[in-house]
Parts: sequence; C-alpha cells; structure tokens
Amino acid sequence: MDTLDDRAAARLRWTRDMLHEPLLRLAPASGDASFRSYWRGTRGDGHSVIVMDAPPAHEDIRPWLDIAARLRAAGLVAPGVYASDATLGFIAMQDLGSATLLPLLDAHTVDALYATALDALLTMQRDVDCADLPPYDATRLIAEMELLPTWFLERHLGMQLACGDWDTLELAMRRLCNSALAQPRVFVHRDYHSRNLLALPDGGVGIIDFQDAVRGPLTYDLVSLLKDCYIAWPAAQVRRWALDYRTRAVGAGLWPAARDEADFLRAFDLMGLQRHLKVLGIFCRLYYRDGKAQYLADLPRVLAYTLEATRAYAEFAALGDLLERAGAARDLTLPRA
Repeated sequence: MDTLDDRAAARLRWTRDMLHEPLLRLAPASGDASFRSYWRGTRGDGHSVIVMDAPPAHEDIRPWLDIAARLRAAGLVAPGVYASDATLGFIAMQDLGSATLLPLLDAHTVDALYATALDALLTMQRDVDCADLPPYDATRLIAEMELLPTWFLERHLGMQLACGDWDTLELAMRRLCNSALAQPRVFVHRDYHSRNLLALPDGGVGIIDFQDAVRGPLTYDLVSLLKDCYIAWPAAQVRRWALDYRTRAVGAGLWPAARDEADFLRAFDLMGLQRHLKVLGIFCRLYYRDGKAQYLADLPRVLAYTLEATRAYAEFAALGDLLERAGAARDLTLPRA
C-alpha cells in the first residue's frame, strides 16, 4: 500500500506531467467528508488549478466526471476538466474559487444568494439528463435511515433499543420511504447545500461535490438547501421559499398542479425528516469511524430539524418521543468514550 508521501509524490508528478507545468506546486485546498482531498496549484500563466485526489481503493472518479459533464451540458457551472486518470484517481480541474455560500449567508444576503441557488436547482431538475442515473429507491432510502440507530442512538448516545423502539423506527422509516417514492422523479444532487455551492464573481453559483447524484424525489435537494444542516432560518421563511419553489416547479411541469401547497409542504417536511435522520447517523459515523470530529458540533441543529418535523405530523410523534428520550440531558456535541 502506498504511503502518504508516495501518494503526494504521485499526485504532484501526475499534475505536472498532464498540465506541462514542471515547476507547479500543490497546497491543500479543502478537505472532504469522504476519502477525497483537494489541492490547489498555480500555473505558469498565473491561473490556478484544483486537483482532486480520490484513491481508487476507496473512490471512483468516473461518476464525478459523468455528472460534471451533464451539469455543464445543461448550462450550469461545474468545474471544467483539464485532465483525468481513473486508474490513478486524479482529476485536474478548473478552480471556481473557495467562496462557499455558508460564510456569506446572513439575514441581509440570504434571499439573493438563495434565489441564485434556487434558479440553478430549477435548471438542474428541468434540464439535466437523469434517466440512466441510479434510482433513489426504497433500498437506498431505508439503508440511509438505518444509520440513525447504529451510529447516533447506539454508538453516540449509548441507547439500548427495546423491541418497541425498533417498531417505532421501522414504521417511521417505511412511512418516510413511501412519501419520498410518491414524489416526481428528477435529478438529485444529494448534497445541495451552502458548503457545496460557490458564489461566483459574476453573481452566479458554482456546483461541486455532485458525484453521488441519483434520480429521485423532487424535494430532496430543495430541503437540503432550505433546511441546511450547517445553518438554520426561521420556519416561516423556509415555508415561503419552499412554496415559491413549488410555484416554479409547477410552471416547469415538474410538480403536478393538483398536488396543492399543503401536500407539497408535507412532502418537503417528510423528505427533510428522512434526510436528517440519515445525517444524524452520518455525522456520528464520520467521528467514530473516520476521526472527523467537526461534524458533532452540528448534531443539535440537525436534531432540532428532526424534532420539528415529528411534532408537526402526528404519525411521527412516537419517533419524536424516542429521539427526545435518547438525547435528554446529553450534550450532543461531546463524543462518547
């Protein structure tokens, strides 16, 4: 197995060879919640380049290349590719900058920034070809939610689940799955939120971290953005954004006009509940399995979204009670030994 030094040397050698830049150096650009890492270098003409390093034993760059091409074909901004090697796991790509939306968001900027992001989302759902992408089916939806008991309830909170608890979880998961599968199917980015959207100098938005795209429920990316795991907005404001998007989706032929606002909000909220159950598990797994502690700080916000949804819909009250009982008197941001 290659050492880190071997990997770094191979990455630099490949980049220099592919770009014909013998003096180029690489410095860390950003990390990732996966095994991928990103590196920035400056070319001889002064323009910068980003190199993705995705070790082939853990990652396959071909889905990234495929989805990037689909997004660009639809007129969206995804990084252009200068060179790639699926065998080695390297991509040299256009540098869209590092101005993610998250640090730019506040009460004064959010409407304008989200308007741009929602414009891009509508284009993505309307124009990006997704017919042959993997389906966001029942197997995938349920498997994601099963991360909750394994990593959040049992590993992080040390909860011993009784038979009745499992019954509550399984019923809730089945209901959430059914709701998701009843929605129109569109292109789904799967992590369309403020850390994966870049504010561009021309006022547009750049899209990154899209390699896990699937064909699935229309509200999934919408809820990822509006009920962002890294920042929260007043419920009334979220509702307004969501209903404005429904109007546009109906106009674009993506959402049936016969499914009214209440029906749309229910689908949106339950999609958020599915996503946040998954994320509670993922954030804990990132700490306990992968040693990435920073995600524990976001658990209280994600749990708050989850409990808000369980209180709004009576059929999920038992799930809310279970989660409240599990997290009672616990600082969720602190790891369990």
